[in-house]
Amino acid sequence: MTAMRQLVGEVLRARRVAQGLTLRDVSAKARVSLGYISEVERGQKEPSSELLAALAAALDVPLSKVLLDVSTLLAIEEATDLASVSTITPGEVSASAA
Repeated sequence: MTAMRQLVGEVLRARRVAQGLTLRDVSAKARVSLGYISEVERGQKEPSSELLAALAAALDVPLSKVLLDVSTLLAIEEATDLASVSTITPGEVSASAA
């Protein structure tokens, strides 16, 4: 499963790129360092709720929409994971006494 922070980063980057904004643009609007935003977008840092709110505002998108987009991606990923688990037959499962 993809870490939640990676999905948050993907959503933020997609919104930024769709608007034709650079990291520098968002950094100036959000008053957050360019490097930190880059790390958030790459899923290396987990943003606080305050940072998420600042980035959403800088992107002119409601925070609820950012979170909804993340939730949608997470639901798709979970459904995919569940589908792959449901194809495992009992004979394929083995226990180890490690």
